Amino acid sequence: MKKILLSFSIIALLTTSCISTRNTIKNIDDTAVIPALSKEKTFIITEISNDKKYGYDQDYPVNLGFLPIQSAEVNVKRYFGALSGPNGEKLSYNKVDTCCPFPSKKNDMGAGVLDIYEITWEGLTEPKRIYINLYEKGQVLAPKGFGIRKI
Repeated sequence: MKKILLSFSIIALLTTSCISTRNTIKNIDDTAVIPALSKEKTFIITEISNDKKYGYDQDYPVNLGFLPIQSAEVNVKRYFGALSGPNGEKLSYNKVDTCCPFPSKKNDMGAGVLDIYEITWEGLTEPKRIYINLYEKGQVLAPKGFGIRKI
């Protein structure tokens, strides 16, 4: 019984601390529209970011919060399906971590987190790590160093 009570206390403390965390994300845009979909059901992305922080820095994640969080994971597949390596290489991606709680009105708990994905392609010497935000909206671009898959 004491272990259960302790567990609930820890969860309550963590939840409270997440909610009070200040938002440092700089590229949220509530007016952003969801990208169109290709025949393959991937996003149609037309631009590569000029900002070297876009996607690589927790304060400048790729914001894919266009759907309710319960179904937002589909946007990760749509996003990475639209990208390639810089010379058209096929990507592989894998979620490796969750981090960086921030306040969000898009979640009943009042907080969101970022997902970290590791991306590889043939010829890449070291995997790239990209921060994804499934709670907030923003302009959807390819990160610097990536390409856009030909449709």
